[in-house]
Amino acid sequence: MTTLVVCIDRGSPAAAACPVVGRDAVESLITQTGVVDPEDSRVNCLLEGLAVADELEAEGSSPVLAVVGGGSDSVGSDREIASQIDDLVAEHDPDSAVVVVDSADDERLVPIIESRVRVDAVDRVVVRQARDIESTYYLLKQFLADEELRKTVLVPVGIIMLAFPLLLVVTSLTIAVGAIAAAIGVFLIYKGLGIDTYLSRLPGQTREALYSGQVSLVTYVVATGLSLVGIFAGVLGVSAVDDISPFLLANRFAFASVPWLTGAALAASLGRLLDELIQQEGVRSAYVNLPFGAVAVGLVVRGFSAYFLEVGGVFEPFNVRPTDLGVVQVQGFTLDAGTRLALFILAGILISLVGVRVATYVSHTDIEDELVE
Repeated sequence: MTTLVVCIDRGSPAAAACPVVGRDAVESLITQTGVVDPEDSRVNCLLEGLAVADELEAEGSSPVLAVVGGGSDSVGSDREIASQIDDLVAEHDPDSAVVVVDSADDERLVPIIESRVRVDAVDRVVVRQARDIESTYYLLKQFLADEELRKTVLVPVGIIMLAFPLLLVVTSLTIAVGAIAAAIGVFLIYKGLGIDTYLSRLPGQTREALYSGQVSLVTYVVATGLSLVGIFAGVLGVSAVDDISPFLLANRFAFASVPWLTGAALAASLGRLLDELIQQEGVRSAYVNLPFGAVAVGLVVRGFSAYFLEVGGVFEPFNVRPTDLGVVQVQGFTLDAGTRLALFILAGILISLVGVRVATYVSHTDIEDELVE
């Protein structure tokens, strides 16, 4: 069995004498190449070819060691190598071939050889000192070949490199670094939470909702409007007070915005519930329980924010005025902050329990199963 051991030597001055055939001729070429440039990786490629030929000979094969090459990295050089392979195949009629290369560029020539003789193996020689560099090269090559990774990494890095010097021209270094860091943070959150995927699906979902007549489309718009109103109300509530701690400012914002945000959550959940009732014969208990949960959470959050604001001196204690209903008379009294918070928490718990009970009734499940879920 004759095996052609081919070492590819492209781009070196010695490549003009190719093909070089036979062990003695290859050893002479190794000496010449090593004397001219001892650091040339082609020396290692040729030595690997000798080692492969010895290994095949020890296994009982009849190896034919040859070096093929061209003078430059061009189409003409590749055609020269193809012609040399044709001559070697016509002269020695090998049953198979083993290709020895020392770079990724040379490895691109393997299909040319494979089209003329069966290639059993490709031996890529990596110099030990350059192994990390070679591995990094292959990783970068794979990275640049992936279009999605290029868009995700290279485009943001390019934008940052363009924006940073422009920011330095118009502002200080601190503001420029802070703006770049904030932009990177927003981008990471944007990709990490999958917002890009959601936004890409949003037009199709909106179109489907319009065509199918889903009630939730309208309620989502209402919820968005109520959310904006809640944020605006929170900002107005914060601007109405001065000289308080950031913690109390946050609670003032929550106190003013929670009713509107709760209404937004209630509108969205009711729309989703109506869609479930219209499109399906039954409805899952989670959708029934969601409106009650939104109201319960809103009550608890508002109770806690009111408690902190009253203890912090922003609000006055809550006073109940005297009321005369004829048969029933209520004397005026003052609720302290703790009692008021307890009432809000109790109301939230009661509403959530009512939601669980309604959900079990609608979905025809046991309340124990609903509480476990």
